[in-house]
Amino acid sequence: MLSITLPQPLTIHYPKQTKKKTPIQVHAKKTITTHHPHKPQPSSLTTQPSPPSTTTTFMATTTLIINSKTTTITILCTSVTLLIFLCYKTITRWLRRRCLSLPPGPAGVPIFGNLLTLNPELHTHFATLAKTHGPIFTIKLGNRLAIVISGVDMAKEVLRLQDDNFANRIIPAAAKTMEYIKSNIVSSPNGPTLRLLRKICVREMLGKASLDRVYWLRQREMKSLLIHLEEMAGEAVDVGAQMFLMVMNVITSMLWGGVVEGEEKRKEVGKEFREVVGDITEMLGKPNLSDFFPRLERFDVQGIQRKMKEKLVRLDGIFERIIEERKKNGGDGCEDKDFLGFMLRMEKDGGGDDNSKSGATTPFTINHVKALLMDMVVGGTETTSNTVEWAMAELIQKPEMMKKAQQELEQVVGKDNMVEESHLPKLTYLGAVIKEVLRLHPALPLLVPHCPNSTCTINGYTIPQGSQVFVNVWAIHRDPAIWENPLEFKPERFLGIDGSKWDFTGNDFRYFPFGSGRRICAGIPMAERIVGYALASLLHSFDWNLPEGTKLDLSERFGIVLKKATPLVAVPTPKLSHEVLAS
Repeated sequence: MLSITLPQPLTIHYPKQTKKKTPIQVHAKKTITTHHPHKPQPSSLTTQPSPPSTTTTFMATTTLIINSKTTTITILCTSVTLLIFLCYKTITRWLRRRCLSLPPGPAGVPIFGNLLTLNPELHTHFATLAKTHGPIFTIKLGNRLAIVISGVDMAKEVLRLQDDNFANRIIPAAAKTMEYIKSNIVSSPNGPTLRLLRKICVREMLGKASLDRVYWLRQREMKSLLIHLEEMAGEAVDVGAQMFLMVMNVITSMLWGGVVEGEEKRKEVGKEFREVVGDITEMLGKPNLSDFFPRLERFDVQGIQRKMKEKLVRLDGIFERIIEERKKNGGDGCEDKDFLGFMLRMEKDGGGDDNSKSGATTPFTINHVKALLMDMVVGGTETTSNTVEWAMAELIQKPEMMKKAQQELEQVVGKDNMVEESHLPKLTYLGAVIKEVLRLHPALPLLVPHCPNSTCTINGYTIPQGSQVFVNVWAIHRDPAIWENPLEFKPERFLGIDGSKWDFTGNDFRYFPFGSGRRICAGIPMAERIVGYALASLLHSFDWNLPEGTKLDLSERFGIVLKKATPLVAVPTPKLSHEVLAS
């Protein structure tokens, strides 16, 4: 057997070092004090405080380092946890949507979705995406899921076949700042109140008899505009601005023309409205983080809700003054003069029948009165004036078409006569011009977004409840599969047997500039009259040319309504005498 002897361990002895103690010296300081018999006497020696020991300093430093590391670890753990949570939510949401068979769409990034790549010109941006992803696709706008439809059959599904499910809205955060905005036609949920409001507008306020009754108001405002343009003959005129003023005066006169007496007072109210309405429409068209991330709504990060509330409070003040003046001057006894009297009488009665099978009375309050006033003022001014501006721009671009429209007017109206609304049905070419303008430049290119009340299916794809659904009527109106030379301004396509089938009823989903279904624009009858009357009067009373050295720009700018990127500026030359215009 092999044995191994291990060596003994080597031990090294170090000499002990002794630390020499240094005695602490205390320096005495002699002081002279006056002793009080009842107070304790201070020590006669004053000692200097000793510096902190090495052990104390080490412990404090160690504690600080430990606390710092603990804080860092806590922040790191919190960040990692939050990141994991966000990733989990994103992945589960993505998996859930994959399981739902959502329409295809462009890839987005976590949290923001497609917001970072969104083009402000939404109508053209969506049309471009449709070429890649098809006539129905999905985009993610922050926390909001949006479905964009650019196909005829799918538009019919949303607006007609499944109209009841899609007849709801997502109210923008800026519009929630005033209570009665939720009671208007645009925002009211599908139900009895919406049916009652539409009945009031379509049957009572905007019916043929009602519009005929207030024709004298439109006639008065049109004559005022024509005389003003005559005074500016030979000068450059902002056509859109002039039309906005005229349409605003027409609509406000129709709403409460029997209340605001006197030319100066009427102009003052109109000017105040123009300022407020312009600001409101601008803010409604601004991208708002509160709409993309609803949880941020309470913080109003961009301040849009606060500014909007200020404007709406001012608008409400105007409504209050007008309503109080009407009540003071006879209340509901003036309903034949304007629409406000009719609504106040209905408010006094407490409501009306909403045309439902139950026959129950639906409440109609002062908030509904204000809501309908706002619908008419805000919804009717820019859409109407912009349509006339687009028509004038297209006709100035095509002088031969303007000449053709003017020749028709001379034949129907007469060279030395003023245009009347009764002439409009006979002006077939002018009607075709208006239809072609609304094909190329629909006032609301994406309509007002719809919101499904429950999850449903379109074209085999799942449309989740609460998603925002855009119908890109602008893209459908320019679809080469439907329209020959779709980008060309050609009124003749609406003439003859083939052209007569196109109208504004929304029954044909190849052409529906005012929408369709139960959410179709309630103001179509009034818009047809004002646009036709205004355009005919401008063309019959004046020749129009661009200022010397300028070029016409037909580019668009997306907003709450579709506008010209640059205002139309043109020079009017009178065709009618002053006596005819002033008659």
